[in-house]
Amino acid sequence: MGPGTEHAIGSYTTSLAERTQSQIFNARIAVRKINGIVIQPGQEFSFLRTVGPWTADMGYRKAPVSYDGELIKDWGGGVCQVSTTLYNAALMAGLEVTERHHHHWPARYAPLGRDAAVAYEDIDLKFRNNLSAPVRIVGIIRGENMVFRIDSAYKPNFTVRIDSETKAVTQPNEILQDRTTDGEGRWRLVNRGHPGFEVATYRTISSTKGSRRELLSDDQYPAMSRIMRVEAREQE
Repeated sequence: MGPGTEHAIGSYTTSLAERTQSQIFNARIAVRKINGIVIQPGQEFSFLRTVGPWTADMGYRKAPVSYDGELIKDWGGGVCQVSTTLYNAALMAGLEVTERHHHHWPARYAPLGRDAAVAYEDIDLKFRNNLSAPVRIVGIIRGENMVFRIDSAYKPNFTVRIDSETKAVTQPNEILQDRTTDGEGRWRLVNRGHPGFEVATYRTISSTKGSRRELLSDDQYPAMSRIMRVEAREQE
């Protein structure tokens, strides 16, 4: 596969502007492991097999991850943005996605239905090169942007469009937590909450021979309750 003959057949960019330094640090490690990987025709790419475990001995740091609606620090926080960005680049290149999972809660760095969660060692992102020529994955972090590009000598005779349909919206409940004995105290917002969504995502591949629209996913993100808590005032 001669580098001089390659050109981009699909790409996607996500923003790192709201990510922490530790999340960006972890993302750089994962991007470096993927950058330059060549997938032969018929070959399947596995995110977990390529990146491996994101543990301390592999150089990763603890960074914020979403767990049960709250942010906690865990090893490899930020890696899911890498898998999400790569997933969308693969979609735009027309590659066949064979495994993909959505997050429990919506990801801030991608539209609903366009995220791709990974968790070592059983939640993977996989896609197959269903084209007639090898493809090369190019991953770059430049400034506040993460970019994945699929390069190939292949010249697509098709165009790709991704669209989504919000099928349902569920409004969040409000939970009032009273940690006092008399109801007297200061109310504090613990979690702002957000609506839940059911979203169908489609890919349309069009060529001179016609168009084919495929359902990529039908994802359900539950509503996150808004939580207010009153705690006893400190005794003076």
